[in-house]
Amino acid sequence: MGLLEFIKDYFIGFLDYETPKVMVVKNKKLGVIYRGVQFFVITYFIWYVFISQKAYQDSETRPENSVYTKMKGIALQGDHVLDMVEYVRPSEGGDVISTILRRVVTHNQRQGTCAEHFTVPNANCSKDSDCISGKVDFDGNGQRTGRCVPYYNQTFKTCEIQTWCPIEDYAAIREPALAEAINFTVYIKNAIHFPKFKVLRGNIKPNKRNGQKYLNKCHYNEEKHPYCPIFRLGYIAEQAREKFSELCRTGGVIGVFINWKCDLDLDPSECKPTYSFRRLDLRKNLPSSGYNFRFAKYYSKDGEEFRTLIKAFGIRLDVIVHGHAGRFSIIPTIINTVTAMTSVGICSIICDWIMLTFIDKNAIYSGRKFDDDSKVPNPSQTFTLPTEFTIISYGSTHSDLSEGVAL
Repeated sequence: MGLLEFIKDYFIGFLDYETPKVMVVKNKKLGVIYRGVQFFVITYFIWYVFISQKAYQDSETRPENSVYTKMKGIALQGDHVLDMVEYVRPSEGGDVISTILRRVVTHNQRQGTCAEHFTVPNANCSKDSDCISGKVDFDGNGQRTGRCVPYYNQTFKTCEIQTWCPIEDYAAIREPALAEAINFTVYIKNAIHFPKFKVLRGNIKPNKRNGQKYLNKCHYNEEKHPYCPIFRLGYIAEQAREKFSELCRTGGVIGVFINWKCDLDLDPSECKPTYSFRRLDLRKNLPSSGYNFRFAKYYSKDGEEFRTLIKAFGIRLDVIVHGHAGRFSIIPTIINTVTAMTSVGICSIICDWIMLTFIDKNAIYSGRKFDDDSKVPNPSQTFTLPTEFTIISYGSTHSDLSEGVAL
């Protein structure tokens, strides 16, 4: 019998039909809560969803874009004048460009044999048998010859290697930083295309008469020159909250973020870019912090090949473009309007929970809210309920339950 009752209660009941019943509770506290939650939900959807997020618009967030960069400036290094060919990598520009701020130079290297640096593991020796011929230590600078030789002009010895000599760790010369680099300028040209809306915009304002003259004189300013795409390196470091002197010492990677947020319900000329700058590489006293790279300049002397090895510390600029465009469309407007109207129903759920859980006489409210026609009482019975309690039943008149309701 127990199993049959279970089936009856939980499976046959699946075919029961439920219909809502309107119950008016004349409780001022609950009424204030209900209207307050309603006001909050409606205000949230009107302000945040429709005004702030513009949910009435069709949007595009993956535009096509191109970036071209170019750097200018002159610096003095001793008696030498350095121009952009000397300190800019790569020279053709793109969405990544770097400038050299400080160099460590090893002059007159050539292929030969010399002593390994003493800091390389197992490089120190006292006899030839300590050095294995042909061994290549990837933490070192070359291939070992099997000989133990004096370490340049020192009294101790290290294993001899075949490599570019003299090695960088021994012969490198540290040059001073380029102080003038703080006034170097970088020109960033960006074009963006929203194919869904067939809108093409650029970060340079079209000006057929004085366009080139304007670009030769301007520097970017958010208020005065928002269409000038020329930035001082000192300004970029300042906006990224970095000390330029520290960047000269260790180098660093800075992101240049170009943000296009376009409301195409307005004139397309109102679609303007905004710029922000942020340091991208880790810099909290880590061995890998900063930015540097090596390159060499090769030359011949007396028929023999030589090179100058340069370890460069500098600023690398990564130009990152984000775009978002929106235009009014009836479909998202209808969808989000229906969603907003549906969400107002949460007010009744919250107030029902409060009424059935926290308010006095919640047992009486619960008994009147949920009716089961299989358990209808004798029609002669009369129930007296609180004065604030009223039932509206579909197909019947208003009943004031303060005087009793005959069921």
